[in-house]
Amino acid sequence: MTHLTAIVLTHNESAQIADCIKTLRFADRIIVFDSFSTDDTVSIAQSCGADIFQHEFENYAEQRNAALDAADEMTDWVLFVDADERISDALAKEIREKIAYPDFAGWRAPRHNYIFGVLTKGAGWYPDYQTRLLRVGQATYDRRRAVHEVVKLYGEEGTLRNPIIHYNYADIDQFMDKQENYARIDAQSLYAQGVVPRHQTFILQPLRQFYWRFVTLGGYRDGWHGLRLSLLMARYENRKYQLLAALWQKQ
Repeated sequence: MTHLTAIVLTHNESAQIADCIKTLRFADRIIVFDSFSTDDTVSIAQSCGADIFQHEFENYAEQRNAALDAADEMTDWVLFVDADERISDALAKEIREKIAYPDFAGWRAPRHNYIFGVLTKGAGWYPDYQTRLLRVGQATYDRRRAVHEVVKLYGEEGTLRNPIIHYNYADIDQFMDKQENYARIDAQSLYAQGVVPRHQTFILQPLRQFYWRFVTLGGYRDGWHGLRLSLLMARYENRKYQLLAALWQKQ
């Protein structure tokens, strides 16, 4: 029988981890790959029957690669799930069916993003394909992409029908905190590439981002919700280049 391991990356996810693990019971093994949480994440995960690994966080790509390395040699497939994501019964059944296919190195799934409690299908949040089901030995994460990590597959990729359910931002404060972290990582990546922001960058890039989100990606279809998200992502672009400029000023 094909062996499947579900892996959840965590850091201070005590509010989410138990509900997440409950939806992963269809896997043969559940690993919580923790970056030294200071809350009850580890103890809760252990009480739910998960195996625990701890690894110092460097960036998202390195963390996922380390988790892949930690998977048991007897594992044929790895399913990556974030603590704020859930796997429906329909998706679980589909995953079990697809890992029997011998010709695929990985599978991507669409994702239903609930932002501020609203299922969001405009502004780039749907179908939001995520390549999370990986055949061991035929997948790795691009180390050049420290955030919004990208999978490199050594074989064919398939597409699942059923979506991952993602409760990613409960409120605007959580949204702003996460985007600040992403902006910092993105700024460091641009700095390492030698990108220097110009004066017009702080205006043009946010404007492009807003137009792309609200018009091209259909944020307008979500009304006020889509407008607010498009504006917030424009702010993110501005903040990213502010942090990049600060890195150059330090030099």
